[in-house]
Amino acid sequence: MNPVEAFLPETYTAGVPYALFAELRTTRPVCRIEEPAVGSWPAGPGFWAVFRHADVKHVLRTPEVFSSHLGATQIRDPDTPADLEFVRAMMLNQDPPDHSRTRRIVAAAFTPRAVRELEEVIEERAAALVDSVAGRGEADFVELAADLPVWTLAHVMGIPEGDRRLLFDWAGRVIGYQDADYAGSSTVAREELSPMGRAALARRPAPAARRPDGRPMNPRSREALADMFAYAHALAERPRPGSVMARMREGGLSRDEFENMFFLFAVAGNETLRNGIPGGLLTLLDHPGSLRLLRDRPELTGPAVEEMLRFWPPVIDFRRTATRDVELGGQLIRRGEKVVVFHASANRDETVFTDPDRFHITRTPNDHLSFGFGPHVCLGAHLARVQMRAMLHATLDRLPGLRRAGEPVRLTSNFQNGLKTLPVRWGTDR
Repeated sequence: MNPVEAFLPETYTAGVPYALFAELRTTRPVCRIEEPAVGSWPAGPGFWAVFRHADVKHVLRTPEVFSSHLGATQIRDPDTPADLEFVRAMMLNQDPPDHSRTRRIVAAAFTPRAVRELEEVIEERAAALVDSVAGRGEADFVELAADLPVWTLAHVMGIPEGDRRLLFDWAGRVIGYQDADYAGSSTVAREELSPMGRAALARRPAPAARRPDGRPMNPRSREALADMFAYAHALAERPRPGSVMARMREGGLSRDEFENMFFLFAVAGNETLRNGIPGGLLTLLDHPGSLRLLRDRPELTGPAVEEMLRFWPPVIDFRRTATRDVELGGQLIRRGEKVVVFHASANRDETVFTDPDRFHITRTPNDHLSFGFGPHVCLGAHLARVQMRAMLHATLDRLPGLRRAGEPVRLTSNFQNGLKTLPVRWGTDR
């Protein structure tokens, strides 16, 4: 197998290449991978890929050596120095102490106590979503599940009900830009939007917008997200007291930091669960013994969610940049070179997980890295787990005989491990 397959987005349309990862963990646990052109996107300089659990942890916990700030955290380099400077203002793309400062501003909204106060309303929302389709006998579970993280984020951020679909579209454009079905995502109904939502929609760039030099517009650039940032500033003028937006406004963030913080919540907090919940359910449906066990023993929902996250990690990889010459896995990595850690590979490391390709909902311990590790461990991990448990409970309680109704369709992306559709059916008819 050619290691470049781990980079190519089309690889993941067929599935995460776990066999390739297993081979590389044994033979080339840290290896150089080419970065060829993809469609209209130009070739890159290549990167060092890291596949073993211990090495991934080491990279993630040593920001002084493997920086999130130098080149940001996506494999693809920002197009211009100005683009890089802008995204460096995002908490995700900062190193301590700046990262610690920006994280503290919003961290209080995601403490276990704060999340516990949301659990009941999240459970009620999940139940209402499932009840809304229960009488149909079939549905696309991706579409069904996508509403819960969007609704939860809108609630946490103080976004009006009619505007929450904007969050869905922003996430699709940013995360799914390598997939033609997501790149121009537009599902919002203009007549349902608030005045500030309609004003923001008027700022949305055309799907095929290009830079003045003719290159495609980077979907993560300020220009490509003009509508999202216009909305962020309008919402900040009237934040709901106690909301994340209020904390952001009061926290002393710079303009660039504010816009990037809004980006992070609107996209990362949405897309991870939009992929993780359907992926977890698909895993259960493909393992009927585990599904029966969970129906019989609902107290296993907690460990089952952890095993779903290990087996179907929503995020495939993250990038760092070496701050100095360093040896890792027997390879000399030069200062300034990209280093990409593959969470999906670390989660199947046979030196950490017994029988790693087996889905086992009572697995313990379960040291998966799906929410990261070190200073950048996911701030919203606890909230994500609450939503996964709520949706799983509601689905299994209200949809008896749940099963596949067709083949799922995967997202084309080398970053998000996602599904575009997951047709399911329930009831006694076969």
